[in-house]
Amino acid sequence: MKLYVKNMVCNRCIMVVESELKRLGLNARSVQLGEIELADELSKSEKSDLNNALQKLGFALIDDRKSQLIEKTKTLIVELVHQRNGELKQNLSDYLSDKLNHEYKFLASLFSEVEGTTIEKYFIAQKIERVKELLVYDELTLGEIADQLNYSSVGHLSNQFKKVTGLTASYFKNLKTTKRKPLDEV
Repeated sequence: MKLYVKNMVCNRCIMVVESELKRLGLNARSVQLGEIELADELSKSEKSDLNNALQKLGFALIDDRKSQLIEKTKTLIVELVHQRNGELKQNLSDYLSDKLNHEYKFLASLFSEVEGTTIEKYFIAQKIERVKELLVYDELTLGEIADQLNYSSVGHLSNQFKKVTGLTASYFKNLKTTKRKPLDEV
């Protein structure tokens, strides 16, 4: 049985959900970003108990197909930016269409309707959060960060960073208090 989970956006989320499944005595075949695959079907009460337990942790089961598709879209973007270092070798639209087996026009329209923002803006917001993270770590130059996240140039990254945050990347890097957001709030 496959279930979809809202706000499950990092490896720590996976660990928390796995722990909760064990606590509830549910046998998971796999737990991935935004998805749980259980070995057995759940009764209505088991599904309700699981949903209540997940909600207490800031997650929620997703039942309708449109919400599942949006969550899958978000999960693919988060994985791409935060775990695969932006190794996108094709257009984002083609990548999402291939992975989700839907026309990009449909995905973009649905995403905008439900989320109130475009897929592209969501992708940019995720990239900027990753840039912030890498700037805080202070291990890479801005040029290396631009390369890692497939920006065409440092100038493009800098302009996009300033447009989204209102700060220059160097000013942000020198701030003592970070202004990063949790991924589920981006």
